[in-house]
Amino acid sequence: MLYGITAAATALLLTVLLAAALRAPALRLRLVERRRMRDVPLSGGVAVVLVTGLVVGVGEWMGFAPSGDGTRGVLVAAGAVALLGLAGDVWRLRRRVLAAGTGVAAACVVPFGETGIGTGLLAVGWVVAVVAGFRGLDHADGLAGTVGAVTAFGVAACAAVEAMDAFAGLVSVLAAALTGLLLHNWHPARAALGGCGSMAAGFVIAVAAVYARAGFGVVESAGVLFGLTAVVAADAGLVLVTRKSAGRGLARGGPDHLAHRLRRLGVTAPGACLLLGAGALPGMLVGVLAHAGRIGAGALWWVAGGVLVAVLALSRVPVYGPRRSVSAQVSAPLRVRSG
Repeated sequence: MLYGITAAATALLLTVLLAAALRAPALRLRLVERRRMRDVPLSGGVAVVLVTGLVVGVGEWMGFAPSGDGTRGVLVAAGAVALLGLAGDVWRLRRRVLAAGTGVAAACVVPFGETGIGTGLLAVGWVVAVVAGFRGLDHADGLAGTVGAVTAFGVAACAAVEAMDAFAGLVSVLAAALTGLLLHNWHPARAALGGCGSMAAGFVIAVAAVYARAGFGVVESAGVLFGLTAVVAADAGLVLVTRKSAGRGLARGGPDHLAHRLRRLGVTAPGACLLLGAGALPGMLVGVLAHAGRIGAGALWWVAGGVLVAVLALSRVPVYGPRRSVSAQVSAPLRVRSG
């Protein structure tokens, strides 16, 4: 218990300091993202990844942190995903490349021995989807960090229920690091997660949840995993459905995420982040309680119903405005009348 508190506090403080120290180098290297007419350095993700690996690694090396449960392999794979995300930030890699790399990393660490081949492959696909969903949440200040911290605490609780102390410690440290980044990532953000941080965080959270649910029934596990990541699933599902119905390419970006629609309704940027963070909390709690056997799996249907209602309601908010038509008088050559 004392180690967990110390590790979380250390991760939070180090992330605050390192994210601030990396802002200037990120600006000089033009590792930035354009948000509302301002450049936001993508140094926060690097800080979260480095601090999480450092705190967990040092704790294990000094004998304070529990080891085992496959956490070393997950840390290495998460580091590879972070590098892939960083490459995506620098060179704008295609989403299919990011998804393929994430899938390979997930296949290297998913416990096929406990899940079986078929269920393990489903788990790999779910990890890829969660990572893509967390990357999608990073479009708004503070959103990915807030939802990520809430989800990570829930997954850590599930791991603790299964006495997976190593995974519980790893995800708790990640949650603390994400919380520390919010001091820089809250609106108006001075640092962002970027693909590096959002993909690595989503990867660790998703793989840890798979380990916690390994050996349970597939249907019940799907419900628990959905509850833990309800907001991520709602955002990704809303984007996919509305882009498909509007005839847009699924890989084509646009202001069609949950936070964008809340902003269209007049909610402020911090308010949208708080609403979605608060929305992640009930699903996370239901998922944890269902995993621990404190409530029946039927309660997860309420989470699914709430997500469905929210998606249907927000899908009616117009986000794809008609293209501006150019006036014929403007497009035609300017004629000067003489006399």
